[in-house]
Amino acid sequence: MSKAVRIVWDDALTSYDFGPGHPMAPVRVALTMGLARELGLLSGVDVAGCRPATDEELLMVHSRDYVAAVKEASATGRPALAHGIGTEDNPAFLGVHEASALIAGASLAAARAVWSGEAEHAINVAGGLHHAMPGMASGFCIYNDVALAIQWLLDQGASRVAYVDVDVHHGDGVQAMFYDDPRVLTISLHESPRTLFPGTGYPHETGADGTAVNVALPIGCGDTGWLRAFHAIVPPLLREFRPDVLVSQHGCDTHALDPLAHLMLSLDGQRRTYAALHELAHETAGGRWIATGGGGYEVVRVVPRAWTHLIAEVAGASLDPLTPTPDTWRVMVKELTGEVPPLNMTDGRHPVWRDFADGYDPADPVDRAIMATRKAVFPYYALDPMP
Repeated sequence: MSKAVRIVWDDALTSYDFGPGHPMAPVRVALTMGLARELGLLSGVDVAGCRPATDEELLMVHSRDYVAAVKEASATGRPALAHGIGTEDNPAFLGVHEASALIAGASLAAARAVWSGEAEHAINVAGGLHHAMPGMASGFCIYNDVALAIQWLLDQGASRVAYVDVDVHHGDGVQAMFYDDPRVLTISLHESPRTLFPGTGYPHETGADGTAVNVALPIGCGDTGWLRAFHAIVPPLLREFRPDVLVSQHGCDTHALDPLAHLMLSLDGQRRTYAALHELAHETAGGRWIATGGGGYEVVRVVPRAWTHLIAEVAGASLDPLTPTPDTWRVMVKELTGEVPPLNMTDGRHPVWRDFADGYDPADPVDRAIMATRKAVFPYYALDPMP
């Protein structure tokens, strides 16, 4: 059982709103917190607010010119195209700086809680904006809250921080910010850059001494292949790296229903990943775990249920997948979206997978992806790439 848990939340986190029709709809986090609340997961844990990240804090990972450009766009609503603001992906809107700085502040609050010992685990479901670059907005992301939390931990004295990103898109912004820093291990499992934005995340991108790790999975990969790849790569590397803190990004756009990508996971497979990261946090990082949300664009049937399972896992709660969704939450869904809500907390799947130690199949595209990554990085850790 986990010790103290911090859930960072403020209703103002839903102000990160690119407007009608944009995939990054803030209702997805509102429905997540509503579902978690109605299921009783927020009782008995510390739900705390946060303040926006200050300019000085943002400058730990972003350029001064970029922060100034975001603030200008925030005040005027005018694009800053040289910095990626005002595009179809990242529209300019009044208040964009304040909304983005609050998400960054929420991940900083989670990091402070864990590093200080106030909490063993902490979560910011509104966070996980992993595409933002030092001087550029990208992929619906303005400020890179996860990179900011990692840099803050390093500045406080953490000697090693591990970052595991299970979003369907490559965690390119976080990788870029720490690519040459051997204190930070970044592991990203994602759809192949040959078929999906941002076009990076190949196995040969290995960073400083193998501390950038990329598993590029083929389109159509489902629970079985995903979990096989995860367990073939993530546990052995975390056990060798032994981080002071584990930071994870949980984009749920790997789901089969997500409209922006091409993997085929179920809620049940995603839930297995959350449980595995929880166990690894205790095994390799002394229990210190900071979790965030991320991508996920099926905003009724997938995101709220996936991240409610994540909140339950972080909180050490037991949430039966067959649990019905509460009537009060179903009413909330209909009022906010007009859509028909899901009736329970499962997709009805029971994922099983073969351990990679059972053998490598060169005819299997998932196995080829696993082997490409293991060959690229395992020698840095004196690990045998072969099963």
